[in-house]
This record gives sequence, structure tokens and C-alpha cells, in this order.
Amino acid sequence: MATSQSPCSNRSIVRLNATLFPVSPFELEAYGRYGITPKCLDVSGRGILEQARDCDAICVVSESLTAEVIEGLTRCRVISRLGAGTDKIDHAAATRMGILITNVPDFCAEEQADHSMALLLSLVRKLTQMRSAMLAGRWNDARETCRPIHRMKGKTIGLVGFGLSAKGMARRAKGFGLRVIATRKNSTADDPEARGLVDQITDLQTLLRESDYVSLHLPLNTETSGLFDAEHLSMMKPGAILINTSRGALVDEQALATSLREGHLGGAGIDTFHGIDVHGGKEGVPPVHPLLELENCVFTPHVAAFSVESARDVGLGAVENLAAVLSGRWPSARHIVNPQVIPRFELSARVQSEGLWWLRILAH
Repeated sequence: MATSQSPCSNRSIVRLNATLFPVSPFELEAYGRYGITPKCLDVSGRGILEQARDCDAICVVSESLTAEVIEGLTRCRVISRLGAGTDKIDHAAATRMGILITNVPDFCAEEQADHSMALLLSLVRKLTQMRSAMLAGRWNDARETCRPIHRMKGKTIGLVGFGLSAKGMARRAKGFGLRVIATRKNSTADDPEARGLVDQITDLQTLLRESDYVSLHLPLNTETSGLFDAEHLSMMKPGAILINTSRGALVDEQALATSLREGHLGGAGIDTFHGIDVHGGKEGVPPVHPLLELENCVFTPHVAAFSVESARDVGLGAVENLAAVLSGRWPSARHIVNPQVIPRFELSARVQSEGLWWLRILAH
């Protein structure tokens, strides 16, 4: 356990999203190891500055951190994201202010792959339609109205992006006898793991033309925002299925609804929406969205990352990141989102290994 001598114990750490995403026991344990008592807040925008202007570190789940907010943080050294995506944090502003942005890039790769495959299986086997027919006492109708159903073995799945969650999806797809093709930002990079999982690395247009199922595994940035617009959706095979457990804004949701309604696409499995704010929306008020009206769309409220194990990994990892910076050292290079930053306060040599205390604990 940490003592009063810990370099983190006299620092001011703010933990945002305290109500929607309460501090987990794993995160609390990690704070305790460094003698940290975080100030848990549920504020946004200028409210962050009113209560956290002088903090040394911010730990955030889903709150947006704009340039205005970041520029007003007079002492902040690190913004530690409890998760992987950092599209809600202004990277340029943080870098300009000498603030590190850190994340836990692989905390839910297995869960995302599980969830993506679950959505795909639900759509292929038309479970939503069958459930509705069964509840209405029309099980004979279900046998007719849910046809045709096609065997998965021998079909092609296209993975757009080939990071850890996509590789997890590829392993699962191989178990179902699917041909796996994928896009990758650096298509020529040597990746021994990919050679055993993917039948072909290709371009997006070829993937869309050949895939019976398309699963998105991309970060959200200026290059990928709105990538799956009406034009790209029209390139997909008639009857194809689209799965998105990455970021809602990757897809033009109106165009997707039109394609599903008109019958060009056979189905969609959506865990992340652009047009529905599952973090800031009013609880108990049913959302209005064209995709929610369609039986050939299976949807969940941004929960693909959920598991006890992923909560453990992200809580321990995020605290380790901020503790490294507050202790005067660089975090693991893989966890630094803006590596070009010149830190506001000088840091010692970068950590080269992944031998972090929490990883050693998990290994045992």
C-alpha cells in the first residue's frame, strides 16, 4: 500500500462521470495503492473549470474535454481516459498545453469481439423476428416470415480496421467457418498474427463488394467520421449485414436506415449511436431514431465493453497511467495518445516494458 510519502498522495486528482460511471472497486484499489483520494465530480463544460481548474490530473470516462476547458486547466499534467477512444478530448489543445493524454487501448478487445459476433449471430438467425412471433403466439408464422436463413459457413466477413478487437472477431469468425478479409491502415506492415487469421488484406471498396458481413473496428477521427455514408453503403452486397460496435459517427445513420428499409442491406447490429446520447440523454424517455423502428436492426446501448474483467483492466490501467505522470515518469508508450507532447513538467525516461504492477497482479 502507498504511504504519505507517495508522490501522488498530495496531488489533486479529479474523477469525472462519477454518477453515470461510478468508481469501481478495482479503480478504488488502484487509487489506494498510490495514496490517492480522487475528487469525484459530475460536471461538464465550464463546470469542470469551476471545480477542477487547479487539478493535477483528470480521469474521464465519457465527458467531452474541449479546447476551452483544457486551456483553463492551469496545473493539469495528464488526462487519463478510462477507456480506449479519445475522440471527445481535444488532442491539439492538450498537446499545446503540455498535457499528456493517456488511455487503456486494449481493455475490452475481447468483449467487443464477443458483442460483435453476438449481434451478427442474432441477425443471421433472425432472433429478434422470431422472438416477436413467439411472443405473439405465431410460431408457425415465424418459420415462414423469417425465411430465408442462410448457413454462415463459407460466407465472407469483412473487418474494417484490424486492431485487437478485429483480430478477436477474426478468431471467432474462423470458428464459424467464415472467410475473413480485412482493411488495415498500413496494408504492407508485417503482422505474423494476421497471417493466421486473415485470408486477405484488401482495400475498402473490394471488402464491401465481397463481404456478406461487414464489422467496423475503427477509431473515430477526421478520416473515419461519416465513412459509411450512402455511397459506401450502396457498395455493399445486396442482403449484407453491417455491425458497428466502435463509434456511432462512423456511419450515416439516416442512410443506413434507408438502406435497411428499402431492402438493399439485410440487417445491422448497432451498439454505438451518433443520434442517441446514451450517456447524456434523459433516462426513462424512449429514444426516437429511425433504426429503432426496424426489425432487421439489432441494437444495444453502448455496452459492448462491459464485463467484470474489462472494468478491472480499465480501472487499474487508467490509474497506473496518471500515477506514472504524477510520479514524474512517462507511462507505457502504448498508452500515450499524444506522444509528441512536450510535458508541462519534465518526466523521466519512458517506460519500455509492460511490467506494470497491475499487469503482474493479473498474471498471477
